[in-house]
Amino acid sequence: MGMAGHPLVQTPNLDRLAAEGVRFTSAITQSPICTPSRVSFFSGQYPHNHGYYGTPPDTGMAPCTLPTLPGHLRKHGYRAASVGKVHCPYGWIEAECDDYLGACTDTEHPPGTELSDYDRYLNDRGLLALRDDDVLPEQHPVRSWRSKDGRPSSLAYRDSVEGWCVSETRKLIEAYDEQPWLIQVGLPRPHQVYTPAQQFWDLYPEDMPMPPSADADIALKPPHMRKTRKEHVEDICVSECFFGEKGDYEAFRRRKLRGYYGMITQTDYAVGELLDFLRETGLEENTIVIYTSDHGEYACEFGILEKAPGICSDAVTRVPHIWRWPGHFPTGCVSDRIVEPCVDLSATVCVLVGVPEFATSDGRDISPLLEGKDVEIHQVGVTENAWSKSIRKGNWRYVHYVPEMFAYEPTDGPVGELYDLDNDPWELNNLFYDLAYREKIAEMREALLNWLITTTRVVTTCPATMSEDVENTHLRDGDGKISAAHLRRICREHNTYL
Repeated sequence: MGMAGHPLVQTPNLDRLAAEGVRFTSAITQSPICTPSRVSFFSGQYPHNHGYYGTPPDTGMAPCTLPTLPGHLRKHGYRAASVGKVHCPYGWIEAECDDYLGACTDTEHPPGTELSDYDRYLNDRGLLALRDDDVLPEQHPVRSWRSKDGRPSSLAYRDSVEGWCVSETRKLIEAYDEQPWLIQVGLPRPHQVYTPAQQFWDLYPEDMPMPPSADADIALKPPHMRKTRKEHVEDICVSECFFGEKGDYEAFRRRKLRGYYGMITQTDYAVGELLDFLRETGLEENTIVIYTSDHGEYACEFGILEKAPGICSDAVTRVPHIWRWPGHFPTGCVSDRIVEPCVDLSATVCVLVGVPEFATSDGRDISPLLEGKDVEIHQVGVTENAWSKSIRKGNWRYVHYVPEMFAYEPTDGPVGELYDLDNDPWELNNLFYDLAYREKIAEMREALLNWLITTTRVVTTCPATMSEDVENTHLRDGDGKISAAHLRRICREHNTYL
């Protein structure tokens, strides 16, 4: 983003939003891929508690039944809606919202149904064959491959999925009139596919400058990262290059980056339209706006063209996070305190709007930071895969891998990553194998272990000192488990241990 110091990307509306609110520079996502992060946003739970670590299949999986923030607010007088990309288990969020307008075609429709709400919009206008935000038409009928190439869209901005999200959101806000509402606007990109409208593609040069880490030595990176880079350089540009000469990896990745930056500016434009609408309708002063992302992206860092294997890099684990509420939050405030957007959002919103606690959320209330205070909310921020965890503590980031994760390519010893982000913001120097940092690695491992233990929700527990009040804590919350916060209260208020 421009206000974050990027020298090329144009984000005038996000810059305005940050100037009018609070921006967090150390917002750590809870998962490096879509569905687990989105389940965390809606449920407020960490992946190790809700159990989703991948995208859901269309069939064969039990539906998610966790309580949600939209459902919680509906119980307290709010209208709730979701527009655009949701990418959660089918039927879960649909049942929790008054209005649901989906854009995804792979998971957000009943089995056997071919068209999403956005598909129907395009189909009614004779434009469905031109849809190029989910899968490139050039790839049909093979829908499993999603291109990492970039080109200008065949659709005008107004008919893009971002333009459609804005239009449908405005209609909902107008229909809700005076009733309070919560709307999740799932602007799908800059996630691939990188096809901005022509006006945004044209903002960026053909000869795109690469990030400093684009061609960095990755000999000390983990095996799956080296494998991904090899595939991208040797295979993808040969088999999936639609818009240039096969094998021209340099031109390929410059097109990807041009499309990626163009999509950032297109998304910025959509945000600006919504901000202008709130101002024009007199709703700006009474609306909390939260801008964030489910995960980051490789913008050609280390020669990688999309988010996998994202837990390896700060580029994917750290995300944008901006809050604005005129008259309530300070303006132009920047906080470097660690926050965990996927879980903190639900806990914080409930505090700000004055509804009862969302008890099944694992998140923390970050409203003190939104008031401009410099206090610690989280000692660490953690991004999870099933068999690996990335932990941010201060300006250090450590990634823990279990040996079994690399069974396909056995290693000579432990695999891990450690970075000093103060002195190495591009993560060019993996300190994990440097014996001088053994104590720092031990410190980070201990912090990760403590975090995992103290954030896990349990079904039952057995305190050393029993009382009627403690015994009644079993199955306390709506998900049938006891929250970590409640476990802490048991230890503190009953002078016992678990």
